[in-house]
Amino acid sequence: MAAHPQPLVGIGLYTVADAAKLLRESPRNIRRWLGGYWYERDGQHHSIAPLWQPDLPSADDHLELTFRDLIEVRFVKAFVDAGIGLKAVRNCLDYAKTFVESDRPFSTGRFRTDGKTIFLESLERSDEPKLLDLRKKQYAFKHVLEQSFKDLDLEDDAVTRWRPYKGKASIVVDPERAFGQPIAADFGVPTIALAEAVAAEGSEAKVARLYEVSLAAVRDAVRFETGLQVA
Repeated sequence: MAAHPQPLVGIGLYTVADAAKLLRESPRNIRRWLGGYWYERDGQHHSIAPLWQPDLPSADDHLELTFRDLIEVRFVKAFVDAGIGLKAVRNCLDYAKTFVESDRPFSTGRFRTDGKTIFLESLERSDEPKLLDLRKKQYAFKHVLEQSFKDLDLEDDAVTRWRPYKGKASIVVDPERAFGQPIAADFGVPTIALAEAVAAEGSEAKVARLYEVSLAAVRDAVRFETGLQVA
């Protein structure tokens, strides 16, 4: 792994495989979105730029994400899954950077309130309206905004934590804790450690005693990790 020129504490750290697992997205798509790609058509070579440059520099095709990157990719996935084309997402992202005055605009409080306006104005500045069923896409975009922010915590207009298990506060992804890995929020123990301990010990109650955490926290951790495995 390449040496990082900046401290890693407090920013979160995720491999593409980590991000793909948490977001239930293919590693290929994440690499294409953040690393760019190329293709050939009719003998012509076409290069597609990344949606943005990740916070951490890549080396030898090794790509890592910070928490900011992870949350931004989560929005991209949600928009694409809702049927909004990647070109429209890119247009929206580029316009939002100026509108919100942030290089990670999707994960801001201002985007939460003005996202629909940003989306429509970004389309007006492109040729995208010709390609879209605008009414349907407006509804999809609004739905994504409403659903995506439900399990995100914001401070000072920026996303600071994600509650990835059904929006419950029992499990958090917080870049300030455990390098941003999912943890039992009240105890700081990684969910993967609790789930693996239950698999080894065969008892949720015993693991709760061993790690000095609540039984409810252990159960949520096991269910959360099981869901990641089967996604």
